[in-house]
Amino acid sequence: MTAKTVYLEVRPYTRGWLALAAALGAVLAAALAAVWYMEHQGHWVTGMTNQVVWGMPHVFAVFLIVAASGALNIASMGSVFGREAYQPLARMSGLVAMALLAGGLMVLVLDLGRPDRLIVAMTHFNLKSIFTWNVVLYSGFFAVVAAYLWTMMDWRLKRFYKPAALAAFLWRLVLTTGTGCIFGFLVAREAYGAAVMAPLFIAMSFAFGLAAFILVLLYAAKTTRRPLDEALLGRMVRLLGLFVAANLYFVALHHLTQLYFAGRGGVEAFILAGGTIHTLLFWGVQVGLGGVLPLVMAFGGCRHSVRKRATMASLLVVLGGMAQVYVLIIGGQAWPLDLFPGMEVSSSFADGRIHAYTPTLPEVVLGLGGMAVAGLIILVGISALRLLPAEIRDSTPNR
Repeated sequence: MTAKTVYLEVRPYTRGWLALAAALGAVLAAALAAVWYMEHQGHWVTGMTNQVVWGMPHVFAVFLIVAASGALNIASMGSVFGREAYQPLARMSGLVAMALLAGGLMVLVLDLGRPDRLIVAMTHFNLKSIFTWNVVLYSGFFAVVAAYLWTMMDWRLKRFYKPAALAAFLWRLVLTTGTGCIFGFLVAREAYGAAVMAPLFIAMSFAFGLAAFILVLLYAAKTTRRPLDEALLGRMVRLLGLFVAANLYFVALHHLTQLYFAGRGGVEAFILAGGTIHTLLFWGVQVGLGGVLPLVMAFGGCRHSVRKRATMASLLVVLGGMAQVYVLIIGGQAWPLDLFPGMEVSSSFADGRIHAYTPTLPEVVLGLGGMAVAGLIILVGISALRLLPAEIRDSTPNR
C-alpha cells in the first residue's frame, strides 16, 4: 500500500510568483506586438519567401504540439501501465500537456495569417485533408485530458478514471500520428513523404514532452521548496534516455529509407553532407548535443548529481528537438520542388535552386510567445488547483 498523496496549491501573488508572471506576460506582449507588426507590414518583413512558407514560428508551434503529447507520458505510466511511483505526478502531467498544446496552437494560428478566419476551418470540414483531421484531434485532446484530470481530482468519478486514462493515452498517440502525417502525406516535398514520419513523430513526442515535463517539475519543486526524491527523478532521466534512443533510431530509419530511393539522394546529401546550416544543426545539435550527450547523462556516463543530470539532459533534449524540427521543416522546404522528375529546371523564379531562409526577430519572438503562454497556463493552473504534490517521493523503491 502506498501513502495517500497530499496536493497543495502554489501560493500566488508572492514576490517570486509576480516576477515570473510579469516576465512571461512581457514575452507574450512582445509576441503580440510582433504579430501586429508582421500583419500590418506584410510578409516581406519575415524571413519567409514563396518557397519557404513555414518559418521559425512553425518550428516553435510543431515542437510545442509534439511535446504536448509526450508531456502526458508520466500520467500514462502511472494510470495505464500501473507504475505507482508516477501516479502522484499525473495531475501535473495533464496540465503541462494542455499548456504546451495551447501555446503551440496560439503560435500556429497567429502565424498562418487571417486568424479571424479560424472559424471557417472549425465549421467547414474537408475530410480528405489531414489538416482538417488535426483540428478535430487538437480540440479533442483538450476535452479528453480535461476529463482525465477531472476523474483524478473528483473522488465521485473514480470509476471513470481507468477508461479516461486509456482514452487519453490512445488519443495522444493518434494526435501525434496525425501531426506526423502532415509531413508524411506531403509527397511534393522530397524530404517528407514517408510513412515512417508517423512513428518518428511519436518517438519525438515521447522525448520532447518528458524533457519539458522534467524541467517544469524541477523548477516548480525548487521555487516552492517541495521535496523531490532523487530515486524517482533518476527513473525519469533513464526513461528520457530510452525515448531519446528511440528518437535517434527512427531518425536513422527515416534517412536510410530516403537513401534507399534513388530519386531522393539529392535531398539527403543536402541535409546530411551539404555543409549548410541544416547539416550543422543535424549532426552537431540534433544528433550530438540533443541525442548522444543526453544518452550519456541518462545512463550514468557523468559524475554529476541526479538533479544536474536531469536538468542538463532535459535542456539538451529540448535544444536538440528544436534543431530537429528546424531541419525537418526548414530544410525540407529549402530543397527545391521536383516539378519535372528527370529534367533539369532553371528559371528566373529560382526554380531548381536551394532556397535561403534567415529567421527574423519578430518570428522568433512570436515563437517564444507560445512558450510564454504555456508557462502562464501552468503557473495559473498550479496556483488555482491542487495539482502539485506537497512531497514528490518515490513510494515504490523496490520496483
